[in-house]
Amino acid sequence: MVERSDPPRYVSDSAGAPPVPPPGGYRGARRALLGTAVPLATPPASFSGSLSEDAAGDRDETRRPGEHTPLPNKKSPLGWIALCAAIAFAVLMLILIAIGAADAFFGATMLVLQLVVLGLAIAALATKAGRVLGAAALTVALVLNVGTMGALSAVRVAATGSYDGHKTAKQKLWEAYPGIKDKDSSTFLRQQSLEQLQALADATMADVRTRLTADYGLQWVKSADAQERPERNGYGGESMLVRFTSDVWATTTPVTGYAHKLEVMQTVESVIEQHGWRSMVAFNDPGSGADPAMISKMYGGATPETQVDWEWFSDDEPDPGWFYADITDLANDTTGEYRTSREQTSKRTGEPLEGLQLAIVGRYMLSESKVDDFQKALTKYP
Repeated sequence: MVERSDPPRYVSDSAGAPPVPPPGGYRGARRALLGTAVPLATPPASFSGSLSEDAAGDRDETRRPGEHTPLPNKKSPLGWIALCAAIAFAVLMLILIAIGAADAFFGATMLVLQLVVLGLAIAALATKAGRVLGAAALTVALVLNVGTMGALSAVRVAATGSYDGHKTAKQKLWEAYPGIKDKDSSTFLRQQSLEQLQALADATMADVRTRLTADYGLQWVKSADAQERPERNGYGGESMLVRFTSDVWATTTPVTGYAHKLEVMQTVESVIEQHGWRSMVAFNDPGSGADPAMISKMYGGATPETQVDWEWFSDDEPDPGWFYADITDLANDTTGEYRTSREQTSKRTGEPLEGLQLAIVGRYMLSESKVDDFQKALTKYP
């Protein structure tokens, strides 16, 4: 009879042995006994080769209780330097925007400063202790940069007209010139005043409307009110002179047919000549000397008989008034393009789709109320 002995507690190989802990120990494994940390089990020597590599990677994970990640403000002077530089540079750009120094953003100095700030932010970002502050500095530098702030400054200056830049005293002086560059200022004192042209425009328009209503039964509507806008002086500023546009009047019914349109225009000419205007010139007439292709493109046809638009013009030289009489005849619109354009214009301005339209324009007009100021301002200039 063979005696059975108990199986051996351990065998020569790993069969039946408890599993070996992973290199570096189990993640987060901690056990305290009487206030003393118990070290993790040391793996057999056979695992020593991989231990050095894996343990190094898990070093932060096996930190003892009470140990914390170093705070950036304690060990990252480079991070603080980068963040402070980015904030200071952003404040500098905001100050430049506030004072309207738009040109400063496009100089070499600002570009160099921007590169320095970016360099500090990237250097701090490359360090472990300064990574958080470096990221904050880089964010500030990318959001509030020379390009973005320069564009914002340019938009602000354009909207407010507050740009001074590096203009010299002489440039600023001529920017306020009351007249027009390369034009004799005495001409504006001798010509019609703004008020005189306004009175002439009202009288001329009234007589033309009355005559055309009496002769042809045309009815009228005011499609735009009179307006004035400052003329640029040629030195970067505004003069004391204005561009005047009278009330714009239009017929409520079409004026169509070559013979009828020609008769209406001739009647307009006869009336305005009584107010001192010269004989009218037909810009749409091929005989005016303009390029036939251009005439066809501008007026919708090569000849007056086929054109959609007619444009007749007169002036009262040597005074600055211009008189315009335009006819739109959609009966000659064979493509529909002019009708589409006129419908869009009519929807925007409220003016009739077609018919006769009258307007008077005056360039470089000086108001009687500004004559004294104009003459006084001119004494500052040679």
